[in-house]
Amino acid sequence: MPSPIFHPDLRLARLLPRSVVHPRTIRTIRRLTDRAGRARPAGGTIERVDETVTVRVFRPDTSGQPGPALLFIHGGGYVIGNAAMGDRFCRAAARRLGIVAASVEYRLAPEHPFPAPLDDCYAALRWLAGQPGVDPDRIAIVGESAGGGLAAALALLARDRGEVRPVLQLLSYPMLDDRTAADTSLDATRMRMWSPRSNRFGWASYLGGLAGDEILPLASPGRGDDFTGLPPAWIGVGTNDLFHAENVAYAERLRAAGVSCELYEVDGAYHGFDLVEARTGVGRAYREARFTALSAALGDGDRLPSS
Repeated sequence: MPSPIFHPDLRLARLLPRSVVHPRTIRTIRRLTDRAGRARPAGGTIERVDETVTVRVFRPDTSGQPGPALLFIHGGGYVIGNAAMGDRFCRAAARRLGIVAASVEYRLAPEHPFPAPLDDCYAALRWLAGQPGVDPDRIAIVGESAGGGLAAALALLARDRGEVRPVLQLLSYPMLDDRTAADTSLDATRMRMWSPRSNRFGWASYLGGLAGDEILPLASPGRGDDFTGLPPAWIGVGTNDLFHAENVAYAERLRAAGVSCELYEVDGAYHGFDLVEARTGVGRAYREARFTALSAALGDGDRLPSS
């Protein structure tokens, strides 16, 4: 079998595991990341949304009229991770764009399957829209991996409820479609960090026994058939990512529904490459593309310096 072809910048790719999350590792991973989740964020605060949900909040140094904001939703296959995973991005967004940035601590599956994590994200979105320093008409929702799936579902839920209208869904390799878990044709040799096995576990945990027509688009946005009225989207994904095909299909369906969507494909990149090999040229370029899209959507393009 030929060796997988990775982007030349991604030199760790051949050394990384195809999967890190499965039933036997979940408790260990949670234990290792729990401390970071409890610690106060440097330069930010932890604030309570309600009896269930908290957010890690970063605010700009300047004050004045209500301005733009973003809600960050972390990844982890719906089963691991915490809001602290968004600290670096949110801190940078507050500094570079002068906006309020909040990362939501949502409940995890399998203990809390759909719709609990989505409900938590929606509560955080409403809370953010009500903050005195936030213009509720200039909020972006940002998600990575499973957080990208939740962000896409949150865009659908916000459209349907009509209380908050986000201006952008910024999705990094989003976990959008549970049906990918049943695809046996995928070439796992080209994948790193998230495999078909992990995908099956993540979706089974999140869906909590739902199957077939019981699975609504709010649970698995890739199953949706009405994307009209959604906010513009930016979707970034590598060609060696398990989610590549479903991300491309989602972008095409958004465009068919009249929703502006930029698809940023990185040839030879694996799942989470920008986090694992953050200092590479391709990783930096990916982050800059995200910030450029975010800045343009929030109307602060002239505030974005190079880094």
